Amino acid sequence: MPETMKKPSLQRIIPDALKAFCQRALSAAGLSSKDHEIVASALVLADSMGVFTHGTKLLGGYLNRLRGGGYVPQSQPIIAREGPAWAIVDGANALGQIGGAFAMNVAIEKARTFGVAYVGLKNTGHIGAAGYYAVLAAQTGMAGLVLGNDIPSVAAPGSRGPVLGSNPLAYSIPVPGGDPILLDMATAAVAGGKVYAAFQRGEAIPDTWLVGTDGKPTTDGKLYPHEASLAPMAGHKGYGIALWAEILSAVIPGGAVTWQVGSWMFDEPSKPSSHNAAFLAIDVMTISGIDNFTKTIQGLIQEIREAPPAQESNGVQIPGQREWAQKRDSEKNGIPLPQDVLAKLNQVAIDWNLSTPWNQG
Repeated sequence: MPETMKKPSLQRIIPDALKAFCQRALSAAGLSSKDHEIVASALVLADSMGVFTHGTKLLGGYLNRLRGGGYVPQSQPIIAREGPAWAIVDGANALGQIGGAFAMNVAIEKARTFGVAYVGLKNTGHIGAAGYYAVLAAQTGMAGLVLGNDIPSVAAPGSRGPVLGSNPLAYSIPVPGGDPILLDMATAAVAGGKVYAAFQRGEAIPDTWLVGTDGKPTTDGKLYPHEASLAPMAGHKGYGIALWAEILSAVIPGGAVTWQVGSWMFDEPSKPSSHNAAFLAIDVMTISGIDNFTKTIQGLIQEIREAPPAQESNGVQIPGQREWAQKRDSEKNGIPLPQDVLAKLNQVAIDWNLSTPWNQG
């Protein structure tokens, strides 16, 4: 999933209790039981894995937009056009988790017949952690790939301002007998949420995260996003991948591109954000053969893990290894929610007259 945040030793919340709180809040905003289950599951999974920038910290912003009308509580995504191995889904301004889960499930079902399927999702809300949808595919034995677009916040090589969004890319590969491989990354040097979180906690940021209006690096977190842009991941390489994400997630489905996408955090709550995403499902077990795929993927993982470690290193990890370990710890001991996340959730409790399963201090 996106870059994991540093996790201080804090009050721990049982995942099921946190999920139930989110469901009550979303229900109060008008979501059906089916829909609030999807959204709450996505948010709590991110927190359980230690990805606090894309977890329940987002709940308050989503609720404000649901109350304001920019996101429509009872709206449901529909298939606008489709072929045997592809579809275009209109998210109908529902929450992005609802449109995203629907779109990935369409891709999975089509891939069961044709081996590979692409689904483009337009007119949806902010999708949150892209890795959530990739995991949905892996849980059915398929490889999943997810890309998305956003309002521009990332500079391109040679620019003095934002050109593209921090367009995410995530994939998940099933591993028989083990955790799925999982990568979820922004195509910026760092996810924007990590800049907000560091600034809110009073932490210094590296000079590789932001680019000022003069096109030079800056360490002043308060300038983002209005007076600074995120730096692209790996320079021109990240810029190129972000452009590919823009094309697959927005251009091909016919959705909003670049500045046509709204800011779900800063626009008036009555405005839709018009986010877009792309979902690919690949039936790797059928294409490769179950026995061959199992033997090869397990052998590949073992080979990587047995690579000689560098000095003062614990060795090479598989993408997602740390997140799955953190999820198991969270399920056993509770999620160590940072204070900035708890503050956001406490405000939700006040705004929506809800009790909390934790001490609000």
